[in-house]
Amino acid sequence: MKTTLTFTIEKEVIEIAKDYAKKNGLSLSEMVENYFKFLSAKHPEIKEKLLSPKVRNLRGIIKLDDNLDYKKILTEGLSKKYEV
Repeated sequence: MKTTLTFTIEKEVIEIAKDYAKKNGLSLSEMVENYFKFLSAKHPEIKEKLLSPKVRNLRGIIKLDDNLDYKKILTEGLSKKYEV
């Protein structure tokens, strides 16, 4: 169920928030709702909504082996990079 909530916020802050929302493909209402969900941390699906639309479209296109140990690969790569 959706309901209306009214805020009193400085005009400059509202304009900045509107610009941010527009650049990130969100409505101002979505952005505020996502922020409240984020604060409650009871809604893991919020992480999906926080992603930019481009990143959201890319999620899941790479299939990896279940046994892949990315931490091991990262450690080996960093070790090689900073070898003395």
